[in-house]
Amino acid sequence: MEISMPPPQIYVEKTLAIIKPDIIDKEEEIQDIILRSGFTIVQRRKLRLSPEHCSNFYVEQYGKMFFPNLTAYMSSGPLVAVILARHKAIAYWKELLGPSNSLLAKETHPDSLRAIYGTDDLRNALHGSNDFAAAEREIRFMFPEVIVEPIPVGQAAKDYLNLYVTPTLLEGLTALCKEKPADPFIWLADWLLKNNPNKPKLCHYPIAEKPS
Repeated sequence: MEISMPPPQIYVEKTLAIIKPDIIDKEEEIQDIILRSGFTIVQRRKLRLSPEHCSNFYVEQYGKMFFPNLTAYMSSGPLVAVILARHKAIAYWKELLGPSNSLLAKETHPDSLRAIYGTDDLRNALHGSNDFAAAEREIRFMFPEVIVEPIPVGQAAKDYLNLYVTPTLLEGLTALCKEKPADPFIWLADWLLKNNPNKPKLCHYPIAEKPS
């Protein structure tokens, strides 16, 4: 019996970053840090949220004492929302941000973005998604038109790897052992590029000439 699997896709983890209203003038500087840290900026949007929109975005914080101040702060001016992508994007962005309280960040993580650009517990300069579910929800909120790819986990991830990755990788590693190149990493990378079974194929269609 043949197992029907979806067509192969490349999954790159994404997270949402927000440059908050009080440091929007530092956007270019922060984007430079983001790019130098290995992130790709997938999409960027400058917008101003109403207090109602802020309440919906931070719905999980509803009922906490700081909630009114948070929504007032986030709706006080324009902000920049950015979709970031890279390997382990969520964890790496959170590490780059540092603790959510900028005063604590200045003491314990002085090189973090919140230590450098933040002011206090509320005005902490930047936002980052907390986990996979939050990243998906927040990206959809800020970029409604963007299609967020599902991230395979558990058995689905194993099935995907066994069907689309492992066979080609094993073949490449076998060829590597026979070839014994001086630089095995570069050799294997080149081999995988040349033998990628999912390599896109360009279709050339004849252009019909318009009647004169």
